[in-house]
Amino acid sequence: MKMERITSRQNPLVARLRKLGNDKKSRRQEGAFLCEGHKLVEEAIRWNAGVETLVVAEGVEPPTGLPETVRLVEVPADVLKSMSTVDTPQGMLAVCRTPDLTPPEGLTPGRYLVLDGVQDPGNVGTVWRTADAFGADGLILLPGCAEPFSPKTVRSTMGACFRLPVWEMGLEALTALLAGADLPLYATALREDTADLRSADLSRAAVAIGSEGRGVSQAVLDACALTLKIPMRDRCESLNAAVAASVVLWEGWRDR
Repeated sequence: MKMERITSRQNPLVARLRKLGNDKKSRRQEGAFLCEGHKLVEEAIRWNAGVETLVVAEGVEPPTGLPETVRLVEVPADVLKSMSTVDTPQGMLAVCRTPDLTPPEGLTPGRYLVLDGVQDPGNVGTVWRTADAFGADGLILLPGCAEPFSPKTVRSTMGACFRLPVWEMGLEALTALLAGADLPLYATALREDTADLRSADLSRAAVAIGSEGRGVSQAVLDACALTLKIPMRDRCESLNAAVAASVVLWEGWRDR
């Protein structure tokens, strides 16, 4: 495969990748995002994630299996660093096409995780990775959540962003989709009907996790058929959103 060489930080490709790494609006307009490092790039290639451009530092071998359509570029290490979103670049970064975040017309019966106002990209990425590991059928982001394809979110998924679908939607669209698939909506919260998580059937359901600060919003709670409590010591009030999601997902995995 032919490899181009770019040495100037003012090159249009360098400027474009810098913008994709730092600007949400640019990512949305282009329908593209960055992934950095050998692990993520290899996962993107393995799962046909629409890699369009791969940039490697001098002396770094590109991964095998690159599609012929990929633009391959070599740059000096300092130029790669100028495009990177991490303090210590890992020698390569790729531009991938963003999957469609529009809700599907229907959901297949299964297990879904819903995030409500989870703003930390590291938490969103960790939940995404865990949902993939424990067999969820999709991740749903309600308004107020972190951008799913920001560099930090993508890094935190460890490749799950290439395998498990994510959709952004409002509460009205969510409840309509769940009703169409005959799936109940639950939430991790406390109210009079709260049940122990271990007693709930999570094999066919969507479970909402709220932000650490305010929990699940009242609008989402009003739409829930049931709320769930994760058993823990009385002296502990709550769990980090990603940890709570992990417990819920593990229980759903066991229900299989």
